[in-house]
Amino acid sequence: MEDIFNHPTEMVHIRDVSRQQREIQRAAQLLKAGELVAFPTETVYGIGALGLNVGAVERLYAAKNRPVGKAFSLQVANVNMIQQIAAYVPLMARKLLDKFAPGPITVVLPKAAQVPELVTGGRDTVGIRIPDNPVALAVLQAVGAPLAVPSANISGHVSPKSGADVFGDMAGRLAMILDGGPCAIGRESTIVDCTGSKPVIIRHGAISDEEIHSALEDAI
Repeated sequence: MEDIFNHPTEMVHIRDVSRQQREIQRAAQLLKAGELVAFPTETVYGIGALGLNVGAVERLYAAKNRPVGKAFSLQVANVNMIQQIAAYVPLMARKLLDKFAPGPITVVLPKAAQVPELVTGGRDTVGIRIPDNPVALAVLQAVGAPLAVPSANISGHVSPKSGADVFGDMAGRLAMILDGGPCAIGRESTIVDCTGSKPVIIRHGAISDEEIHSALEDAI
């Protein structure tokens, strides 16, 4: 697969989303065409791929050198978009989203039928996040569809906190990097499985366990 990742990777600096809509729209068109585009979130930089497009997701696995079967989470621009990819949203997930989204929280929900098994690693659940970064949100809004967005690094390498980090690790493996400056948090999101009777924290991240449990006191 290495030889298919040899096209130039364009670096685009984004300093004002409202004034750089042309660049945002260009990134969105690449994503809609099945290409890979990296952009910042408040946690780390991620690589976006059209989340409901099997071909784009296959390309994402290959670009990251990630074992097939290791699930990707999906990012959306707002709560309404969750309806496209979740079969339903339990009360505890709604509580977490109300409290922390947009932000560094990923909730695991029962997946909708249209979410490819390739995205979820064959599971019947899917992780969903609304990032708190103007560049990420602008791209998601421009695409108008969920994106699979893992960290923008080759699997096993350090998660990137700047556009330069992404370029150093992934140049030639993706079409474009939107460099929006350093990530505000620099630590991965907290992942909470909301599919059972009680929440299960499956990755400790930017939101502490105590904050999660406090937000859910009225829901469980």
